[in-house]
Amino acid sequence: MANDINFAAIPQTAIRFITGPAAFYREMPKSGGYVEPLVFMVVIGVIVGLVQAFGFFIGLNPAAGVVTGIASVVVVPVMVAVFGFVGAAIMFAIWKIIGSQESYETAYRCTAYASSFSPIIAVIGLIPYVGGAIGVVIWTILLIIASTEVHNIPASKAKMVFGIIAVVLILFSISGQFAARKMAREFEVNREKIEDASRAMQKQAEMLQRQAEQIQKAQGAQKDYEKQAQEAQKTMEDMQQQMEQSQAGKK
Repeated sequence: MANDINFAAIPQTAIRFITGPAAFYREMPKSGGYVEPLVFMVVIGVIVGLVQAFGFFIGLNPAAGVVTGIASVVVVPVMVAVFGFVGAAIMFAIWKIIGSQESYETAYRCTAYASSFSPIIAVIGLIPYVGGAIGVVIWTILLIIASTEVHNIPASKAKMVFGIIAVVLILFSISGQFAARKMAREFEVNREKIEDASRAMQKQAEMLQRQAEQIQKAQGAQKDYEKQAQEAQKTMEDMQQQMEQSQAGKK
């Protein structure tokens, strides 16, 4: 099946969708299998992973490091492949509720080709706070277009339903970024406190070691003094004995 996929056409398909999503949806086959849209999403996922890795490397994502950036190149395409089906199922349920008569496969194809905007949304997402909100707005517009062009849902109903969902997601996105950046700042503060405490403990240990060395030196000096005193006392006793012997000889 992979041999039937025209990988060279994937960039052209993405460009065609980006430049005219409404026209693309009107011309899009509503069936034809899952392999082609799945491969399309995975390729787009690789590009998104590279964009996120770049953001990690230049420090635009405070909650992640270099290892996460490298891993995203592999993890993101896998997540796209797996959660693409889950996301399509959610969209299928929403479209069914608001009146669509199309199949799950059609819903999957709609969401798969909408991922053409994912690299653009990933770049915009690097903008602190507002990037995620802008991405939600773009996705909302694409879902409204898909609703009207593919699922024959009135534009007013699609705008109301997806507009409410967008507001909720934007609030979650902004609050999530605030929480992530707050955690990053707290982590940095705690790291500095730990480093300060470690340096203070090291200085205390060095001071205790110097005091122990001074005590050892003092004890060594005390022993030398006692030894010298004993030697002096012995010398005095020897001199006294010699004097006594000398006086006795004179008698």
